[in-house]
Amino acid sequence: MLVNIHKQEIILLLLLTVAAVRPAQSQVWTLQQCIDTALVNNKNLQISRNSMEAGEQKHQEALANLIPKVNVNADYRYYASLPYQFMPLSAFGGPDGQFKEVQFGVPHNINANLQLTLSVYNPLVYGAIQSTKIGTEISELQVQKTTEQLFFEISNLYYNAQILKRAFIDSNITNTKKLLKNLQLLKEQLLAKGTDISKVQLQIDQLTNQGEITDNKYEQVINALKFTMGISGEQSMEVESLLLYPPENKEYKSTSTIDIRLSESQSRLLVSELRTLKNSRLPSLSLYGTYGTTGYGYDKQPDEFLKFYPIGYAGLQMTYPLFNGTITQRKINQKKLEVRNSELQQSLIAEQTNMQIDNARQQRLVAQHSMETTRSQIALGQSVYGQTILQQAQGTAGLPDVLLADNALREAQQNYLMAVVEYLKADLELKKLTGNILNK
Repeated sequence: MLVNIHKQEIILLLLLTVAAVRPAQSQVWTLQQCIDTALVNNKNLQISRNSMEAGEQKHQEALANLIPKVNVNADYRYYASLPYQFMPLSAFGGPDGQFKEVQFGVPHNINANLQLTLSVYNPLVYGAIQSTKIGTEISELQVQKTTEQLFFEISNLYYNAQILKRAFIDSNITNTKKLLKNLQLLKEQLLAKGTDISKVQLQIDQLTNQGEITDNKYEQVINALKFTMGISGEQSMEVESLLLYPPENKEYKSTSTIDIRLSESQSRLLVSELRTLKNSRLPSLSLYGTYGTTGYGYDKQPDEFLKFYPIGYAGLQMTYPLFNGTITQRKINQKKLEVRNSELQQSLIAEQTNMQIDNARQQRLVAQHSMETTRSQIALGQSVYGQTILQQAQGTAGLPDVLLADNALREAQQNYLMAVVEYLKADLELKKLTGNILNK
């Protein structure tokens, strides 16, 4: 009884030791978890959001031009030589038409005042407000476009990782090792040749090498997925083994895509800039007011003094651009051409999107048919391979027949994986082109 207790303690200790030294298993990430993590950590998305915030601040800057401006002005001047003025001699009883130079003022002049300026109407200010507002909308659309592109990249990488994880290589190696074991038994009974065993061993080595290549590709895709998600490359992760296929022949309702909306907003921005250029010919009106003090000082004997006097005034100022050498007209002509090109670009994007949607639908349909065909080919290949193995064990089929059946099965598996990749990519592209990629 005591021996059994000691045995149980030793077994428990060994289990605890194994559990302590066993490396932590990689966390399995779902596609949605990868996307949610990327939406928080992806640096390109963060840059896009910062640009949107900068656009909003630029719009607020344009609005701030409507707020009154207050400036403090101070000025000190010392005249080593006072300025001259010409006084008519007739003012002092002299003859008309004759003048005498006279120096006015004192050497020390001090001015200090507060100045308030308010733009009553300025077409350039209102044009900038409208343009920056549209620019803010463009920045928001850029964030949405970056988000869509991030969703597309994460999904694409995730699907590739799932395909590489389900590469059928392990099952093929297992089947080939069973074949090798059978041949070794047959060789012991002098019913198989040593060359037959070598051929199968070569097949195992090739499959093993192919498995190592696939594992390396899988790690590369995982590393790219981590980078796109914005997490540390040292963090361990795995993807789900189960592939979730979208419903076959699912039709997505076409909505206005980000590219089309971006083109429309950029066209509106150009129209706003054109309107601002035209309105720049209008007069601008501003209100201003000044209040302060002016000081005069004299530092010579016998009458030294420094005296200050208040000064304050208000006024309206109108500025009208009469002629600037046709520069504004040239800018208007350039902007009109940019607007025309933007309209053509809108039409081009719409036509291109329709073409790409048709191509994506056709590609998805072809990939779907390929999936159905290759799936049945795999089932047939497995059946043929199993029958050939039985015939080979009964001596009615040779090793070349077995290897031929094995190669046919592996080719069907590879074709199936390629069809799955093409289907998932085509469906993802179709969701993106129809504006549904962010819809769950």
